[in-house]
Amino acid sequence: MPGRATAGYDGVRGVLLDVDDTLVDTRAAFAAGIDAVAAAYLPHLDAGGRARALDVWRADAQGAFRRYTRGELSQSAQRLLRAQEVHEALAGPAIPEETFGEWEAVYLAGFESGWRAHEDALDAVAALRSTGLAVGALTNASRAMQTRKLAATGFADDVPLLVTLDELGVGKPDPRVFLEACRLLGTEPGETLYVGDELDTDALAAQRAGLRAVWLDRPGARRGGVHLEDPDVAREAGIAVVHSLGEVQGLLGL
Repeated sequence: MPGRATAGYDGVRGVLLDVDDTLVDTRAAFAAGIDAVAAAYLPHLDAGGRARALDVWRADAQGAFRRYTRGELSQSAQRLLRAQEVHEALAGPAIPEETFGEWEAVYLAGFESGWRAHEDALDAVAALRSTGLAVGALTNASRAMQTRKLAATGFADDVPLLVTLDELGVGKPDPRVFLEACRLLGTEPGETLYVGDELDTDALAAQRAGLRAVWLDRPGARRGGVHLEDPDVAREAGIAVVHSLGEVQGLLGL
């Protein structure tokens, strides 16, 4: 049976987890994808230039990925906008829409080759499951990709993929996706803890949907740009801030 939860987390019966940059080191996978693209399209970049390209890709200053999660862009369309932003920032060649599929294939091959679990994630999931807590995943990416990703990183048997962008056509921060994930997990929102690496899209959005929330603020993993990444904002909202998944067990008194 679960151990006694600490103050503020009494009654938690289930834990929902984000996938990218929470369970899986997606930053490193992005770096592998950008390195593959740089070798093919941006050969003038040195190590510093590739790091800058990764920063531009992750910051996504145009908010293309968020537009994708709102159903405004296709997955490829959001990648095209981000690719064009990278090339413009790093003095790369233009990327015509009609040939973008070639660029995308190079990027995806590198990206998928870089899928790895975060060092703390497998042990943390095993500890949560060992207490009898229900555990599942909620993600803003496609089911096909995330199913492959969880399988490749060792989570397929322990973290059911409950809700993706495919089910409702929108993703986080829409409250419906959190509520649907709770329904499938078999827990009420108020007895469900959500853990994710984005303060606004994950933690604050989960809290607005009626869930308990934790912000995973991994050292060195912030995106910069337009993203809300202020620990004081989290704490003022009553959201715990942790720096590794292993700390979640302590919050729950495990």
